[in-house]
Amino acid sequence: MYKTIFILAIIMFTPLESHGIYDGNGIINGNSYFLMRSEFKAPASLREAGQAPPFLTGFTQEDRDRLIRLETKVEEGFKSLQRQIDSQQRQFDDLKSSTQRQFDNQYTLILWGFGILFGGMGILIGFVIWDRRTALAPAIRKNKELEEREELIEKALKEYARENSKLAEILKGLGII
Repeated sequence: MYKTIFILAIIMFTPLESHGIYDGNGIINGNSYFLMRSEFKAPASLREAGQAPPFLTGFTQEDRDRLIRLETKVEEGFKSLQRQIDSQQRQFDDLKSSTQRQFDNQYTLILWGFGILFGGMGILIGFVIWDRRTALAPAIRKNKELEEREELIEKALKEYARENSKLAEILKGLGII
């Protein structure tokens, strides 16, 4: 591992002409130390010895098989992750609908509670008004009877006062006549 990194560092930071891989296209801004990865070619001596970095030698069949297995595992992982996400989404949807049902039930309960409360208050006010009428009706009737009786007595006294002068003076003194 360290040997490969060391070789890579030597390749990247030494003049290209010394490795025999300079083809005239690697110079960028007049600097022969800086290359794009697509322009790297492993020196023939490293390629033959099997010590060239893997990205310089190309892919082998084993690398391709490994990439296919890795791709399959990644796809299976994504599918598994998608199933878990779908399961979580269903759980959130169930929780949301359950919570919504609970809020609806509480809202209905509150509406019924206020309906019963205001209905009871209306009935109470109606009862109070009915009770007042019922309780006051005999008093009003009695009051009318007494007023009528008073008028009759006053009328009788005025007629008697026409015949009796002493009674007429008393009624004048009281302001009745």
